[in-house]
Amino acid sequence: MSVLEYDDPELADLIRKEARRLEDTLNLIAAENHAPPAVMQALGSVLNTKTIEGYPGRRYHAGCEYADRVENLAISRAKKVFDAEHANVQPHSGTSANIGVYFSVLDVGDRILSMTLSHGGHLSHGHPASMAGKCFNVEHYGVDPRTGLIDYDALSSMAKTFKPRMIVAGASSYPRMIDYPMIAELAQSIDAYFLVDMAHIGGLVAAGVIPSPVPFADFVTLTCYKTMMGGRGGIILCKNAFAKQIDKSVFPGCQGTSAVNSIAAKAVTLKRAMGKRFSAIQQKTVTMAKRLARCFDDKKYRVLTQGTDTHQVIMDVTTHGIDGGRAQTVLEKANIILNKNVIPGDEQTPGKTSGIRMGTAAMAARGMDTAEIVTIADFIDTVITQNRADHVIDSVKKAVSDLCKKYPVYPEV
Repeated sequence: MSVLEYDDPELADLIRKEARRLEDTLNLIAAENHAPPAVMQALGSVLNTKTIEGYPGRRYHAGCEYADRVENLAISRAKKVFDAEHANVQPHSGTSANIGVYFSVLDVGDRILSMTLSHGGHLSHGHPASMAGKCFNVEHYGVDPRTGLIDYDALSSMAKTFKPRMIVAGASSYPRMIDYPMIAELAQSIDAYFLVDMAHIGGLVAAGVIPSPVPFADFVTLTCYKTMMGGRGGIILCKNAFAKQIDKSVFPGCQGTSAVNSIAAKAVTLKRAMGKRFSAIQQKTVTMAKRLARCFDDKKYRVLTQGTDTHQVIMDVTTHGIDGGRAQTVLEKANIILNKNVIPGDEQTPGKTSGIRMGTAAMAARGMDTAEIVTIADFIDTVITQNRADHVIDSVKKAVSDLCKKYPVYPEV
C-alpha cells in the first residue's frame, strides 16, 4: 500500500489496522468470510474505472471490449457452477438482486408470501421498513414454535388463502434445509412465481454439499461474499423464459452503471468455486457447524432446531443468564466476533435479543477444523458464563490470539 500511504496515510493506517483485526480475531459472523488475494486484486484493478450501461454487445458507452469479455466470463461460469439456464451478474448486492426479481414479474401492490424476519427471513423479503415492504402487499410465514422448523402446513394454508403472486424462500438466520420441491409444487398450484434467496448458502450449493434450489425455483438469488468466499455483489439465476424480463429489470429498471471490477471479482469467485479446495472447505464448513451445535447442546444451551444443516448455528443464551447483546459485546472483548440475533418468540428488545448467531465459514477458510471449533466453543462458553470476570475474558483473549497465529488469514502476506 505504498502509494496509498503516500496519498492518504490516515486511511492507509485504518486499513492496516482492519487487516490486523482480521488476523487477531475469530470471525463467526455468518454473513462474512475471508476473500482471497485474487478477489482483492480484481476489485482493485483498472476495471474499477470503466463505465458500462447495458449488456455485452449492447452497451451505451464505447471501449467495452474487455468489459464485455469479463461479464460474459462471469455469466458463463455462474451458469456452469449452478447449472442455471440464465444468469445476471450485475446486481450490486443480494438485496439489489431480490428487488430486480420482484420488479421483473410483479406490479406494485402485488402479493408476496415470505418468511418473517423474526423467524429467520431477511429485510429484503418484504419487511415493512424495506422497499419491498413499501411496494408490495406482503404476508409472512414462520416456524413451528415447538420445533423451530418451518411450518409447511401453515405455509400451504396461508398460500391458498392469500394467493400471492410470488412465494419467497430462503433466510438469513435459519439453519435447516428448506423443502424446495414442496414449495415449488405449492407455488405452481396457485399460479405463483417461486423465488429462492440463497445468499447465505450459495457456496454450499456450488460445492454440492447441500441440495440446490435451482431446478425447482423460477428465480434464485445469491451473494458472493458469504460462503462463496468472494467479493461483494449479487447474482440472479433464472429460467430462460424469464431472462429478458430479469435483464430489463436490473438495467435499466433498478440499476444504472454496473461495477466491472465487482463483476470481475465474481468471475474469480466462480472459477474458484469449481475447484477441489473450495469443495473441501465447504464440506468442512458444514461439518464444523454441526460439531459446534453439538458442543453447545452438550453445554445445555438451547440450540435452535436442535442443530444445523448449513454453516449457521443459532442459540438462545438467556438460559445462561445473559442476553444476546451483552454476549456479543463481551465476546468481542475476547476477540470473538459474532452477532446478537432475534429468535422466534423473542421476549427481549431488538437491541438485546435472546439469541446469538454463529457461522463457521470464515474459520474453515482459515484452515481450522472440528478440533479447533471445539476449542472455540469452550472459549465462547467461558466468556458467557463468566462475563463479569475481566481477568477471565483477558485470558480467553490471549488464548484466541495464540490460536489465530496458527491459522493466519493471509499466510502469504
